[in-house]
Amino acid sequence: MYSLARELLFKLSPETSHELSIDLIGAGGRLGLNGLLTKAPTSLPVNVMGLQFANPVGLAAGLDKNGDAIDGFAQLGFGFVEIGTVTPRPQPGNPKPRLFRLPEAEAVINRMGFNNHGVDHLLERVKAAKFKGVLGINIGKNFDTPVERAVDDYLACLDKVYAHASYVTVNVSSPNTPGLRSLQFGDSLKELLEALRRRQEDLAQEHGKRVPLAIKIAPDMSDEETALVVSALLGADMDAVIATNTTLSREGVEGLAHGDEAGGLSGAPVRDKSTHIVKVLAGELSGRLPIIAVGGITEGKHAAEKIAAGASLVQIYSGFIYKGPALIREAVDAIAALRK
Repeated sequence: MYSLARELLFKLSPETSHELSIDLIGAGGRLGLNGLLTKAPTSLPVNVMGLQFANPVGLAAGLDKNGDAIDGFAQLGFGFVEIGTVTPRPQPGNPKPRLFRLPEAEAVINRMGFNNHGVDHLLERVKAAKFKGVLGINIGKNFDTPVERAVDDYLACLDKVYAHASYVTVNVSSPNTPGLRSLQFGDSLKELLEALRRRQEDLAQEHGKRVPLAIKIAPDMSDEETALVVSALLGADMDAVIATNTTLSREGVEGLAHGDEAGGLSGAPVRDKSTHIVKVLAGELSGRLPIIAVGGITEGKHAAEKIAAGASLVQIYSGFIYKGPALIREAVDAIAALRK
């Protein structure tokens, strides 16, 4: 069924197809129909960050930026759903076209630029959702906020989403907001993490619950840079690391139509880069911090590879575009087989 739907959707422009898909998944969720579209995954509960996940396969941030289809995605079998990236104020993102399919490589290039309706709209959608499972909310900064004041945007978002999120992801690794990736390094990262940690403690007291903080990093760091990030995460007592965001590399898409478009590359070509970062993180962390792996999972065995590399959970995005809901069950089954 999905192969037919994909054939029709791929006749539309990528962004139109994306928006239509979110509308359809959201409508199916409101009507309670999406569970009929695919066989439910095997039950494979796992506890990470003190949270109980129905299974270890989640939806990565970026597909549902505004939280418009939370129930719909949950009904497809995801063990958890991450929405966003959301910014304090609404913003249109970068000029169109800004989303490109590379089907020969099972890849996507995007330079969306955190287009979203703002945190207040997202919270309205979260409050309207019926989903009671693990919900991550991914936060970022507005494009016109100077990098040196980025912490203000992250804290503003954290204040608003804290009471409504199972965990909060801090996105410092999108390549499509100028200067953002500089926040992954040195004093900038340390200052951001320390501010987030202090605010997390204050909010935990205010709300009577501790909401974990995860930091999402890029795949384009050296092993030495990754080790420095680990040191900062541990020093600030963060709760998880998500590896990885999209890559600036064009390895694997050379010569393909749209392969030279600006933006972040996701899908199959980022798989090995992402898995390498997961392995480096696992070696540096020695189990002190859980890893959520994302990047290039287009088959179930790729999800199992991420777990074998040291991840506790995985997320899918581009693989879902190319393979549909069946990939969720396939990934859960592969991880279950690995654990036997």
